[in-house]
Amino acid sequence: MARAIHIEVDQDSRHKTPERTRDDGRRTRDESFIVSRFRLLSSVIRHLSCVICLLTLSGCPQPQDQAPIWETVKIGDLAPYEGDRPAAPETLKTVNLDVYIFEVPGMNVHKLDRIRKTFYVRPLRLKNYPSFEADSFQIRFGQGERWKEIQDLVLAAGGQRVANVSLMLPDAMPETIAVAGLDRPQSVFFTAPDGSRQAANIGPGVLGLRVQAETIPGAKGQCSVSAYPVFSPPTHRAVPELNLRAKLREFPFTTAAFGLTMSPGDFVYLAPKQYLIDQTTLGGLFFSNPKGSLFFGKTEAAEFKPCTRVFLLFCTGINY
Repeated sequence: MARAIHIEVDQDSRHKTPERTRDDGRRTRDESFIVSRFRLLSSVIRHLSCVICLLTLSGCPQPQDQAPIWETVKIGDLAPYEGDRPAAPETLKTVNLDVYIFEVPGMNVHKLDRIRKTFYVRPLRLKNYPSFEADSFQIRFGQGERWKEIQDLVLAAGGQRVANVSLMLPDAMPETIAVAGLDRPQSVFFTAPDGSRQAANIGPGVLGLRVQAETIPGAKGQCSVSAYPVFSPPTHRAVPELNLRAKLREFPFTTAAFGLTMSPGDFVYLAPKQYLIDQTTLGGLFFSNPKGSLFFGKTEAAEFKPCTRVFLLFCTGINY
């Protein structure tokens, strides 16, 4: 390129002075440098333009019209996240028992004999049958279709319902129903397994009926229920240590214990064989109310009468 410029300069040298020729040559070299830089810059710009075009053509697509978010969210999307929540515990295994307590005038206890004759002892199991009977305990078993019949027989004897306790019994965890209160220490006589009469020094506290239910392996819809009278001293909710001591002073009257296998609809009748006035015997203290209750007759005026307690235990459900 310098050679070409030199030729041009030589051709014009006839019309220009030598100084002018040297200046033109220097200017020409400067212009050549500028031109080369301009061409380089133009090349870079062209390449950048190509890259920008490619990026534009391959870029993100234009957003399309979308429905409002409240039209696309589902109910499941609004549920709370449960990934860190622990698994729900298993359903508590329980047996549901309703315990009905009736009071029958003491003079009418003999009218309950029809229940003794028409209902059965089986499948009941007694801890000690001679002791059970000697303490004047009487028990019978029935099923759902005869539930109304046995209630009608109790009411026909002049009975009236005074309490209804609903128990939800966890497996092998007993509950105690209060029956009679003792406001002072006393001796309570009962029949031992060997037939002898023994005394338990109890009170003050509460004589109750302790009921427990347990599962039967492999037997769905059935459970093993047991119950017995028990004396419990007063408890102190605010002082657990005193409750433990009170627990040690409990006296279970297991000679009067009974048990059976129950299903929903089964029931147990528990009553005395006779009216007992003596409050120093287990049967008398558990069943009799010598102070009496107010009874309303159909044709006679209401009056207080000494009475006896009758228990009906009805199985309403088994959650096993």
